[in-house]
Amino acid sequence: MFDKFKQLKNLKDMQEAMEKEAITVARQGVEITINGKFEVQEVSINPKLEKKEQEIVIKQCFNEAVKKLQMNLAQKFSGML
Repeated sequence: MFDKFKQLKNLKDMQEAMEKEAITVARQGVEITINGKFEVQEVSINPKLEKKEQEIVIKQCFNEAVKKLQMNLAQKFSGML
């Protein structure tokens, strides 16, 4: 029974740590920040880029930020499970 409480506490700790995690990726003047719940927190664009370039760079930044966040969270929580 106490093992279940310990597991619940570990899950709650993991959830709180995830909420505090954030990753920012910047390329060509475009910057995206996402949090540990994979929500976009901030987006800054580069007005000097054309629309199509802007779209490509935003997509690249977002995908890179997601990958980095996944890696960070996996490393952080691999020892907690």
